[in-house]
Amino acid sequence: MKKKLCNAVTVCVLALTLLSIAVFGVGCGESQRYIVSIEAGRESGAYIITYSDGETQTLVLPGKDGKDGEDGKDVTITDIYETYIKETGENISYAEFLDKYLSINAPGDNSATIAKCLRSVGKVYTEFVEQVSDTFFGRPVYDIAIYTGAAVVWSIDESESGYTYFVTNAHVIYDSKAVFIENDGKIARKVMLYMYGSESSPYTADKDEDGKADTDESGYTVYDYGDYGIACDIVGYTFEKDLAVIRAKTSDVKRVNPNVCAIELADEYSVGETAIAIGNPDDGGISVTEGIVSVDNDTIELTIDTKRTYRSIRMDTALYGGNSGGGLFNSEGKLIGIANAGSSEEENINYAIPLEIVRGTVENILYWDADGDSATNGAYKITLGLTVMSSGSKYVYDADRGYGKIVENVVVQSIADNSIASRFDMAKDDVITAVTVDGVKTKVNRSFDISDIILTMRPGDTISLEYTRGGETYTSSAVTLEHSDFEKIA
Repeated sequence: MKKKLCNAVTVCVLALTLLSIAVFGVGCGESQRYIVSIEAGRESGAYIITYSDGETQTLVLPGKDGKDGEDGKDVTITDIYETYIKETGENISYAEFLDKYLSINAPGDNSATIAKCLRSVGKVYTEFVEQVSDTFFGRPVYDIAIYTGAAVVWSIDESESGYTYFVTNAHVIYDSKAVFIENDGKIARKVMLYMYGSESSPYTADKDEDGKADTDESGYTVYDYGDYGIACDIVGYTFEKDLAVIRAKTSDVKRVNPNVCAIELADEYSVGETAIAIGNPDDGGISVTEGIVSVDNDTIELTIDTKRTYRSIRMDTALYGGNSGGGLFNSEGKLIGIANAGSSEEENINYAIPLEIVRGTVENILYWDADGDSATNGAYKITLGLTVMSSGSKYVYDADRGYGKIVENVVVQSIADNSIASRFDMAKDDVITAVTVDGVKTKVNRSFDISDIILTMRPGDTISLEYTRGGETYTSSAVTLEHSDFEKIA
């Protein structure tokens, strides 16, 4: 662990003191079940699939015409695949067809999900200049310090000069111990990445084979990342959200592994859901731990550049030094968060940045990077000028989904003079129920929903609030945001 936070909570980045740690992995579940039979069902286009554990699955093919229960004969999955292609004309491979339509894992076995996620994860190494020993003849001795974390593939531009974008933690690319002048700040002077399955670790270079580590023009040790190492640039970051976006040339990524895929985002997450963390714990190589979401909205304190409060997912999924920046996935292999902190006292209490914050912050950083203004980098937001409080908080269970969520009333307490909110024509005790941005309405069920929505706002957007007053529902005046309304998020 590199930094200690809030007595017991620490960020999950790992400082490397030894670069020859053995690679190890974590097992991914029990043996898979298999298909016993496939029979045509009575419904047109339907097939009944029976598995070795006795469970059945009904598969209905879109666009399939035929007679109900067509002679009830046994068919093969290949027959179904060929019929699907013929009837729909969809250009889909056999493997993609199986992945899309068949459930082949035993209950509780997420090995296939994990296998899919591994295409979208990597481990990150960052270099900084630190003081490594006491003064030598009155002068401090500096050298390279290397830290490690993890990252997920956010998006891939397949064009000839395109980039692949990765998401990690801000604290992975930051070092409070970095010597400001020698390192040119506290941000990593070099970022390298390895994709899963093409992993290595940095080692001291000795190109002249003199038995001594090579040094650069400043006298600092030079590290070699081998053929699998992928050089990355830092696109932007925010300590307030503990997120950073880095990028590499897609050609460099595809050279190492042409099968790399971007992550898929979940729509939401709930307490009790599967939480699969994939990272680089203890620099032992990319590996997997699994648990559940314990609390969907927790608050922790972390010290990165300064102490701040962070809204987090709490889970019992194990995290270790080096897990920072790694993805947290649900049982469908969709991203629900980015792992960033763990308890040094409680093994089963660990934390991740929630999906809504990840999605809003990353897209925010990418927008300002591509806005054509080199002076804007990182993430930006508006200040509404609203103070709200929560009341009537309660848990609501949805039987159709099989999950529930906490909802509350978001009540206006005060409105700052000359603020954006002062133009909404609202008053104290109004209850905010929704925010509309450029015609897209988003319900407000929790007070933090508003700050999450603010991350998605851009100059030129028109916003309004829906609220209730005295049992009646109203829509506020609309306000168009200007560039000057935005300020950088630290």
